[in-house]
Amino acid sequence: MPTRRRTLLLIAAALGLPRAGAAPEGGYRFQRGLMGTRFMVTCYHEEGELVGKAVAAAFAEADRINEAASDYIADSELLSIGKVPPGTPVRVSPLLFGLLEEAWAQAEKTGGLFDPTVGPLTRLWRESRRRKALPDAATLAKAKAAIGWKKLVLDPAESTATFTVPDMRLDLGGIAKGQAADRMLAILGKHGVPCSSVTAGGDVRMGDPPPGKEGWNIGVRNRDVDRNAAELVLRNKAVSTSGDLRQFIEIGGVRYSHIVDPATGLGLTRPVSATIIAVNAATSDALATACCIADRETGRKLAAAQGAEVFLAEG
Repeated sequence: MPTRRRTLLLIAAALGLPRAGAAPEGGYRFQRGLMGTRFMVTCYHEEGELVGKAVAAAFAEADRINEAASDYIADSELLSIGKVPPGTPVRVSPLLFGLLEEAWAQAEKTGGLFDPTVGPLTRLWRESRRRKALPDAATLAKAKAAIGWKKLVLDPAESTATFTVPDMRLDLGGIAKGQAADRMLAILGKHGVPCSSVTAGGDVRMGDPPPGKEGWNIGVRNRDVDRNAAELVLRNKAVSTSGDLRQFIEIGGVRYSHIVDPATGLGLTRPVSATIIAVNAATSDALATACCIADRETGRKLAAAQGAEVFLAEG
């Protein structure tokens, strides 16, 4: 077994890190399942022990985010907001409040195309996927009445979140992985490992480039799953891709994406994908969802307003 591979495995075992994958030349790589996808951290540093401690701390932060902000964990802090009558402020942790503020800000910037209150609709989509049937009109109308980012009131002074109408439910699925990637990269940097990259499903957050390189090589894959539409070299940026390549259902001969349009309450039916390059992964993650829902021109304006670049593919 090559020395670097053996060192990687020993670090992972000793510090209880995620499974160690094949390391790039001169670097370290760790992977584990989290938030319903695969997270991967790639680092370059001469001190393997330092890398191990940094990666362990980064994944610990991702676990904290998942435990607080998951809408799959029944007793998560996120879901606790909906367990009191409407109009009742719920005090939340600084961690969750920061995530909610970031999500609310993206909802405002995208005019609600990205909406963290879309939970009632995503829950219906999961049920539709399981039953292979669309919800009836009354059920859909009730869910639509419970969404709307302006119906979520955040109070920074008290660190509270308030639902203003019944049956609201939060879903940070369109931003949480990006938020986790941002925070993981920040922790890696604070531990002295700035030459790092964090991949969280369709989101990639890059720090300083590998030694001797101009940047990180990133392949953009839109409608064709077998080849990249573009090859990028980036540093200290984030890239997110969203679309219906893998997550969709077919009902009555119609293909519905997992991306729910708040206006219709149903998954998108037109084939579309969006890749966003932005300053951080929370922004690129939320914009990737918003740009899939928006028409092409609106999507480009939304991205430009936040200093981001967008690659759109339809059909």
